[in-house]
Amino acid sequence: MVDATKAFSGFSVRDVSEAKAFYQDVLGVEVSEDHGMLTLHLGDGHGVLVYPKGPAHEPASFTVLNFPVPSVDDAVDELAAKGVSFLHYEGMTDEKGVNRRGGPLIAWFTDPSGNVLSVLEL
Repeated sequence: MVDATKAFSGFSVRDVSEAKAFYQDVLGVEVSEDHGMLTLHLGDGHGVLVYPKGPAHEPASFTVLNFPVPSVDDAVDELAAKGVSFLHYEGMTDEKGVNRRGGPLIAWFTDPSGNVLSVLEL
């Protein structure tokens, strides 16, 4: 039987050093590196593995990480000031890239490898 208490998720990137700079310096996530892979250290000691695929990398077609924030508008403004561009979905997001059409306020953006992330107001 598997030990679900030690399970973790992961996703690939094109370039580990580029990903490390983005997650650490832009998003402020604690990051460690070991054997050419990263671990993103999230709350409660939870870690997410980030591994290199180089030119074979294809961005995930779904949101790989969601970051809860007290205010989506403040988070979007702060990240945009750091050079992050938000995704716009026709008929769904406003000019800032925020979905205000039901459910929690949410805005999507990508890491340097094209993986989709979000900030959502909880």
